[in-house]
Amino acid sequence: MKDKRILYVSSEVIPYLPETELSSTAFNVAKNSHSKGVQTRIFMPRYGVINERRHQLHEVIRLSGMNLIVNDMDMPLIIKVASIPKERMQVYFIDNEEYFKRKAVFTDEDDQLFSDNDERAIFFAKGVVETVKKLNWAPDIIHVHGWLASLLPLYLKEFYKEEPLFTESKIITSVYNNPFEGELNSELAAKVKFDEIADDKIATIQSPTHTNILKSAIENSDAIIYGSKEMPDDIASFITAQNKPVLEFQTDDLKEPYLNFYTDLLSVN
Repeated sequence: MKDKRILYVSSEVIPYLPETELSSTAFNVAKNSHSKGVQTRIFMPRYGVINERRHQLHEVIRLSGMNLIVNDMDMPLIIKVASIPKERMQVYFIDNEEYFKRKAVFTDEDDQLFSDNDERAIFFAKGVVETVKKLNWAPDIIHVHGWLASLLPLYLKEFYKEEPLFTESKIITSVYNNPFEGELNSELAAKVKFDEIADDKIATIQSPTHTNILKSAIENSDAIIYGSKEMPDDIASFITAQNKPVLEFQTDDLKEPYLNFYTDLLSVN
């Protein structure tokens, strides 16, 4: 895997957000790959709870400035970057005043999901791809973590399917058992359809529950990793039915099993 390129896209990464199974796994897997000579880039949203001064975020002017269309609205894309101390790993932050300035991550003070989480997910997926295009950095593997990032596989397979930078990229989704209550905005599928993505490709997210968001990522990925030891039966059976390469949950060693899994996936035509 030395000198291969892996794009890590996660809704949460330590040390920028509190430590959870997801945020720590996303960080440690990327760190382990980086330590083995893999070229890595990490992308996450720039939530308003992230202290930009403490973590030394700064805007990358040459990457910022474009507008992304979300549901027929022009939304300015701002790109910020920071380096994880001691690791020499760059983290890119997808930012937008409307979607990510608020001092919260997914829910309001009453613990209710933000009504625009669906648009935030669309914006994040498009923002990652457009930024990587500007960097002209073709990843061998795109490794997705977290439900807010789970529209990325769909957009890569459909909206960006003619983009040559990603023609050879393999998409891996790590699936975590960290569900939210209820559903995202019921208009999610319609907003994705606005990007001329076919009805049969968005059937899974017509009812935008946590389970269905994950199922969309699973069916549009080339391989799956269990990020949590326990998984709901319907998700586990859905993964099995896809007949795709699967890495079972790794209790301690997040280095060799992951690197071997990457290598095996890249060896498949």
